This record gives sequence, structure tokens and C-alpha cells, in this order.
Amino acid sequence: MVSMNERVRLAYVVSHPIQYQAELLRRIAADPRIDLRVFFCSDFSLRSYKDAGFGVTVEWDVPLTQGYISTVLPRWRDTSKPSPLRPISRGFFRELRKGVDGKPFDAVWIHGYSTVNSIHAILAAKALGIPVLLRAESWLADRVRSGQKLFAKQAFFTILRSLVNAVLPIGTENARYWAHYLGKDFPAFLMPYAVNNGYFSARAKQAEATRSNLQAELSLDPSRPVILFASKLQERKHADHLLEAYLQLRARSSSAPYLVIVGDGEMRSALEKRVAESGVTDVRFAGFRNQSELPRFFDLSDVFVLPSRHEAWGLITNEAMASGLAVIVTSDVGCAADIVRNGENGFVYPIGDIQTLSHALEKTIQPGVPEQMGRHSEEIIAHWGYAEDIAGLKAALRHVTGKNAGA
Repeated sequence: MVSMNERVRLAYVVSHPIQYQAELLRRIAADPRIDLRVFFCSDFSLRSYKDAGFGVTVEWDVPLTQGYISTVLPRWRDTSKPSPLRPISRGFFRELRKGVDGKPFDAVWIHGYSTVNSIHAILAAKALGIPVLLRAESWLADRVRSGQKLFAKQAFFTILRSLVNAVLPIGTENARYWAHYLGKDFPAFLMPYAVNNGYFSARAKQAEATRSNLQAELSLDPSRPVILFASKLQERKHADHLLEAYLQLRARSSSAPYLVIVGDGEMRSALEKRVAESGVTDVRFAGFRNQSELPRFFDLSDVFVLPSRHEAWGLITNEAMASGLAVIVTSDVGCAADIVRNGENGFVYPIGDIQTLSHALEKTIQPGVPEQMGRHSEEIIAHWGYAEDIAGLKAALRHVTGKNAGA
């Protein structure tokens, strides 16, 4: 008979070490009720690699695999960033059958369902009789429109429903996606997309002591507000929309905020050309900055803007909120439904509506408003963190295993 107080043996299968997940995995591993083993299909992110979106070579400066037990599975074709068909990992059945100290895994948590490796992992778990928890970023904005593709997708999810025991929605839009394709009655346990709120809050406060150094580096007048963009400079991120909204604001208003653009990528030269043509001299391009440097820019700024199209979540919004910033995002950013409240901690505007964005910027930078909205951001994000993640995961584990994983 299985003891209700025995630790839950949990396997986690994910494509590669991800900077946003590292601290969460450490906290799960530290939980006395969960015995976690992580299986990576690739280790490319532990090496320097060329990021197509940033257009630069990236090497993360935060620890990605410390604090939990992990294994990189043997694989073929692991030569670059993972894709649906690459790399092809092997050993799922062997590792899942091995379990922990000779005891079988109680559940397998798999991130994603659209790669050959995730399907392989799901099938291996099913063959071994191990319950499967599935987490992914998809939302209904991703929904294909052609009849044939929609039929194929619905057929796929009919099969997937028989292979998976529960899903772990990252937020409202993702929950709607699962309900649409798997049915409203399918077991779902919220495991919100979160970041290390405490880290960003503390680091942003620490950065205040050296704020003047960054202001000097960027030639910023400390008395003027700062609008921040920090992401890849690629077309779908639409830094160009933000730039046009900013230029409209400068043309009609006496307000003189700076626009600081952190990031690199294919759109940079076009953005720099547009700034030069405008004659406005208050736009700063800071280039790619690593994860540990971002809190300095959050501390420097008054409002963070994510003008993206087709953004399943936008975790940098969480980081900005934890750092005490007002936030403005498009209706095409998944986190808008859960953590951005119009007029309270920022604004949500229709994707591509540059005029509405410009007016939202104007409202946000009024005296006293960034501070008030920033406080609301901190209050909202305080309830959207790793504690809620682990609570959701434990609820799912109780459901599929019958074991007491704790609260």
C-alpha cells in the first residue's frame, strides 16, 4: 500500500535549461514533499550560442542547472537551438523506468507538446503507466484557420487527451486554449507563468544606489521620465510601433521623456535610421544586456512597454512589475488578461494602435502616476509567483497520484 506521506517522485522533461525556470526548479527540488529529477533534451543554452532574435552571441550569466538534479539525455542533431524536429533525444523510456532509487516515478511533467521529444516522452510515460502533467504556452490566438489544419489539430488533441492526465495552465488565455481543445471538464491546475519576484524587486532597489552611473552612461537628465523597451529587436516585437508612438507624444506634448531601447536584432538599423530622420535626440539604444543587468534598467525607468504581436505571455512584464514599474502591453500579449489592469498598474491597448499607445504613454508619465501604478504592479505580482506555481503543481500531483504532496 502506498504511503500518503511518501515523497512524490516527479520527472520533468523540458527542451533545454531555461533561465526563467531555473529558480523555480530549485524551489521545487527544495520542497520536502517532492523528489524532482529534471531531464533536458539539449544543453545548448549552457554554451555560447547565436540567438537569431537578438542577432548576437548569448551566454547567460545566471546559474541554470544548480540546485536540482538533472540529466542531459543522449541525442542526435544537437547543433543549434532546438526546433520541433531537432535534436532527437533518446533514453526517455529507460530513464523513466529507472525512477528514483529503484522506485518508479509517480508522475511526469512535460513542457510542450509540439516537438518529437515531447511526444516521445508522453508515449514513454504512457507505456510505463506513469501519469502525465502537461504545460505549454499556447493560446487561442495561435489557432490555425484553414479547415484541413484545424481538423488535423482537433484530431491530434483527441489523441492527446487520452495520453495526458492533467494540464497546468500558465494563465487565463492558456486555460481557455486547453478548455477549447481538451474540453472544459479536462483536469486543469493553474501554474502561473512567473519569475523570481523577490530577486527583481531586491536588485532594482539595490540599483538605486548606482543609478547615477547608468544615467551618465546613457546621458540622461535625472529629472525627466524614462520609457523602457527591453526585448529582441525583431519585427513581431514592434519596437517600431513604440518609437512612432513616442515620436507622436513628443510632437504634440510638452512632456520630454526619454525612450531607452534595450536589446538587439534585425530591426535595430531601421530604428536608428528612423530616429535620425525624426531629429529627436532623446532615444537611447543600449544594446543587448544580460539577465543580471536588467534590474538596473528597471530602476532607471518609469514605465515598461511590450508592444508585441503574438506574444504567448511576456515574462519580462512580470520582471518589470516586480521592480515597481507601470506597464503597457498590447492585446496580443498573453499576460494582459492576468496581471495588467487598465488604469491601475498600466494599460492594455489594441495591437498596432499607435495613437492609443501614444496617449497611454502620455497618461502614464504624468507626475505621480508612475509611482502609483508601480505600487499597484508590486501588489498584483506579489500574488503571481513561485509559491502559486508550487501550489498548483502540488494540487495536480495530488489529483493524478493520490499522494499527499502538501499544500
